[in-house]
Amino acid sequence: MFNIRTDLAVEAKEICEKRMGSKIPGVEIEEKMEEDIKVTYVKIVEDVGEKFMGKPKGSYITIDMPEFTHYDGEMRDKVSVVMGKVLSGMINIEGSMTAMVVGLGNWNITPDALGPKTASKLMVTRHLKELVPDKIDEGIRPVCVISPGVLGITGIETGEIIKGVVDKIKPNIIVCIDALASRKMDRVNTTIQIGNTGISPGSGIGNKRMELSEKTLGIPVIAIGVPTVVDAATMANDTIDLVLDEMINQSEKGKEFYKVLKSIDKDEKQKMIKEILEPYGENIMVTPKDVDLVIDSISKIIANGINIALQPALDLNDINTFLN
Repeated sequence: MFNIRTDLAVEAKEICEKRMGSKIPGVEIEEKMEEDIKVTYVKIVEDVGEKFMGKPKGSYITIDMPEFTHYDGEMRDKVSVVMGKVLSGMINIEGSMTAMVVGLGNWNITPDALGPKTASKLMVTRHLKELVPDKIDEGIRPVCVISPGVLGITGIETGEIIKGVVDKIKPNIIVCIDALASRKMDRVNTTIQIGNTGISPGSGIGNKRMELSEKTLGIPVIAIGVPTVVDAATMANDTIDLVLDEMINQSEKGKEFYKVLKSIDKDEKQKMIKEILEPYGENIMVTPKDVDLVIDSISKIIANGINIALQPALDLNDINTFLN
């Protein structure tokens, strides 16, 4: 209903509530602290909530990574353990059921390389269960991994590749990892979202591809994403509002003038900024300068979180021993 451009359910919730001035009907919100890490649960339970939020009915869980996580190995492990616990609650498979993990994105573009980088750090066991079953503990779950690339590299729709692999190996569940887009710079590279409604690769930057969901693939699809970019027009729009807020607070003389500017419809400002930026290229996205280091750090966090969730018989030390 509000044409909200963000991949994050928690941001869509904040924007809806601000514009409505009340809670969103058909949406349940819960916040918890897990090991001093904030975890927000957004559950869309009714059609009216789906319309307001612009997202399918289902569960969306957001993990806020503490400051300096990417420079602290102990904190990275802590976030991985919390993520593993949260993800385990969404995964409904048992015993020897096979899980397939898909690393979405373009490995040649750093902000979009989160999926392939994460895939390269996962505990892959399906082939071992088939080739040397006597040497693999019964508690080890079969896991396979694929990084299908993007249409511009392969000439094949990502969804078509994944559908073909699913039809061949018949996994019981899919876990997808992808880079997302956010409305706020302070959420870029600091937020992990886990959802059980699938994903449409590229939707956050206006390049929506074939949907990956239970409806299209026939098995449950869990989507994990981190916002690695923010739309330049959106960031400029929010920056203008922050500047106007500061002017209103500091300037008695010009307060009314700044209030008038502030009252201009946000969508109208967004449209104007897009028109100004258009000569410089369509869909300009912005990412922090230390994105190389950060993407490497986040990929380790997510990979360990997935490993913990898919291998409940092992702890993080066991998993690290296996990978090393």
